[in-house]
Amino acid sequence: MANPLLRYAGRHRRETGMLGLLFILVVITSLGTIEEGIDGLFGSKFLTPDNLKNVARTIGIYGIFSIGVGIVIITAGIDLSVGSLMALLGVFFLFLVTPPGMRPDSALARGIPEVSWPMAVLWVLLLGTLLGLLHGVLVGKLKLQPFVVTLCGLLSYRGLARFYANDTTVNVGDASQDLSFARKLGDGTLGDVLIGHGEKGILHSVPMTFVYLIILAVITTIILHRSVLGRYIFAAGRNELATKYSGINTGLVIAIAYLIAGFCTAFSAIPFCIYTGSVQPTSHGAFFELYAIAAAVLGGCSLRGGEGSIPGILIGTAILIVLRNMVNLLGYPTPLSDAITGGVIFVGVIIDQHGATGLKKIFKRKARTT
Repeated sequence: MANPLLRYAGRHRRETGMLGLLFILVVITSLGTIEEGIDGLFGSKFLTPDNLKNVARTIGIYGIFSIGVGIVIITAGIDLSVGSLMALLGVFFLFLVTPPGMRPDSALARGIPEVSWPMAVLWVLLLGTLLGLLHGVLVGKLKLQPFVVTLCGLLSYRGLARFYANDTTVNVGDASQDLSFARKLGDGTLGDVLIGHGEKGILHSVPMTFVYLIILAVITTIILHRSVLGRYIFAAGRNELATKYSGINTGLVIAIAYLIAGFCTAFSAIPFCIYTGSVQPTSHGAFFELYAIAAAVLGGCSLRGGEGSIPGILIGTAILIVLRNMVNLLGYPTPLSDAITGGVIFVGVIIDQHGATGLKKIFKRKARTT
């Protein structure tokens, strides 16, 4: 039993190292948040059922769109439009489920018809997927720089969200239709959906967003690591020109990667919108693209393309969320979590560029010169 595990750890050293780091962070946070007068590890604020549920819910939301961004990064691309696209899709979803009279005083907002919430979910998923496909066509077929394309999306989507919402907050409570089951699916737990409210048990400790993340992770793992498309995605990221000359339509492969990213963003935008209860276009989803990039880079996705894994992206997401939770529980200022995220991205890029052994060589050279 030990040999297969050791072989797996040897083949996935980056993911194994990040998993060890996650374990260390959990231990440090658990021990550092033990309340005075309470003996034992179970007195930790971090290990309370409510906190663990919130952490799992957040990992679910962030992990879903991070998987999409990670797949794009494997193709040597980038997606900077995640946060702004979530704002636009959030506004669009709430417009679809609210009566026109409850929307901001805007002709475009009033012109969107009200539909049932299942149909609204389908429309949001379709819009996000189409916008992702648009990015893919511009990058894969027209050979535009992904940084420029998605930077334009970052500016345009948030600007459109603010324009449609007339720079006002759009609330879930303005909906006239019954959204109780939609709330269970978006902000509830597995027990709420299968059993109902008012019960206790393990199923009521598993947020639905975490369930969605696991399902999506299994599907994308099969696509990325067990299919021909996955091999093409890695090949296009390692050397697009050589892959193209070998007879593979690299433009189509890259377009599919961005399409997946758009779908993942739309998929996470709906439960996040329901979880927050409202959408403020100026701040909704702000900097989410940075968290996605950080999670992917931490998880082993090389910014040069051709490397990465879905389990690694999940581990990277968990590290970022646990770090944020640790900052909050220890009473440090909330903006410090953004500084930590920046530092994490920096360290990840250095490791990606030079590797652990490369860093050792650099420091040894400096020591010799001094």
